Amino acid sequence: MPAGRERLSVVAQVIAALIVTGLLAGIGITAVGPGGVLATVGLFVFTSLTPAQVAGTAIVTHVATGILGSAAFVRSGQLREPETRRVAGVLAAAATVGTPLGVLLNSWVSAKAFGIVLGGFALVVAVFVGFKGRERAVGTPVAGAIGAGVAVVAGLVGVGGPMLAVPLLVVAGMPVLGALAAAQVQSVVIAGVGTLGYVLDGAVDWRLAAIVGIPELAGVVLGWRIAHALSTKTLKAVLVAVLVGIAPYLALHG
Repeated sequence: MPAGRERLSVVAQVIAALIVTGLLAGIGITAVGPGGVLATVGLFVFTSLTPAQVAGTAIVTHVATGILGSAAFVRSGQLREPETRRVAGVLAAAATVGTPLGVLLNSWVSAKAFGIVLGGFALVVAVFVGFKGRERAVGTPVAGAIGAGVAVVAGLVGVGGPMLAVPLLVVAGMPVLGALAAAQVQSVVIAGVGTLGYVLDGAVDWRLAAIVGIPELAGVVLGWRIAHALSTKTLKAVLVAVLVGIAPYLALHG
């Protein structure tokens, strides 16, 4: 095969891989919460972007997914419930402080350290997805702590808020659909603030953001429908298996 044709074939394979990971990320965001990390994983594994570019390009896609996800949960009623809206507001406020800190920390992280952080992050999320606490009201201090911690991690590695916010809120006692809805609102703030920071640093690849982000939006709609139509038990089990499986590779990839 001529070198030019072989190169085109490789590029096509990379684009196809990014489209698939984007679609799966979108489904995961609104179906079970954790999912946005798959967009980051795709960019980390299939491209030669630096850690900052991976985080910046991935977080850009979560602006649109957060807006679309929020709109979907308004339509289905969760974001019209006062308790869900209260938690969403606390998460969003905390994100305005936590996200810039995460973006700042990213500039100090080496490629190797970034891989270790991302691999460890995947394992932590896998553990949390497997737990579901007794349903009860989530207090403002708890919601604030969750919101700030999630925002720092999201700004650091370029994942959306639902990645950790949903499982943490569920463990704290919030119903799954309410947690999914509240996390979408926070993700808009995280992605918006994070995007500004990474754009100012020139760490966003807009072409790759579009390749990942467009199928990610389609996945958000599919995931929202799944969340309302099916039990999430099987989806959680599959997601845990995937996260545990990819964590060692991510930790070594850097």
